[in-house]
Amino acid sequence: MTSVAPALFSGLVMGLTLIVAIGAQNAFVLRQGLVGKFVLPVAMVSAFLDATLIVLGVAGLGALLESVPFLLGLVRWLGAGYLVWFGILSLKNARSGKSMDVSGKGPSTARTAVIAAATFSLLNPHVYLDTVVFLGALAAQFGDNRWWFALGASVASITWFFGLAYGAKALSPYVKNPRFWRVLDTVIAFIMFGLALGLILMPLGH
Repeated sequence: MTSVAPALFSGLVMGLTLIVAIGAQNAFVLRQGLVGKFVLPVAMVSAFLDATLIVLGVAGLGALLESVPFLLGLVRWLGAGYLVWFGILSLKNARSGKSMDVSGKGPSTARTAVIAAATFSLLNPHVYLDTVVFLGALAAQFGDNRWWFALGASVASITWFFGLAYGAKALSPYVKNPRFWRVLDTVIAFIMFGLALGLILMPLGH
């Protein structure tokens, strides 16, 4: 068995680059952190559901690709194409000068906060493309070490949501600043391009 470090690190980097973006889920978690209400359950539900989807993707696609080996090559090129597309999209976002909107009234009870967190996590079509399909397919490139990739991606998700929720007051000035997102989206774009190249050059079943 080859070293687990590349799989673990790739999972961590990919998990962070896919999740750190302007979106309704991140805005909701940040908003709850800013008002200081139901922070723990919101962070827990968001992180748990994200990690669960990652594990399901790795398990499901891993089994499929093991049973139909030739699909691994196809998935490699589709994955690389997705990375390039995501990188181009990030560059477009960097040029647009968007910032995160954290205004609005949050839920009034813990139950409604948990339901809202679950809704943002499960009713966003992109989350399935990112976690179940793409991360699952990318993890399969690491063969037996794919579960280390899943661990890295899950740790990234848990760290992000808890960091965002509990660090909201410190992060607020940055996420409201379009310049912050321009720099971040540009960095993410080049990370995506680099990962796409690495995926293309990676030996199958690494």
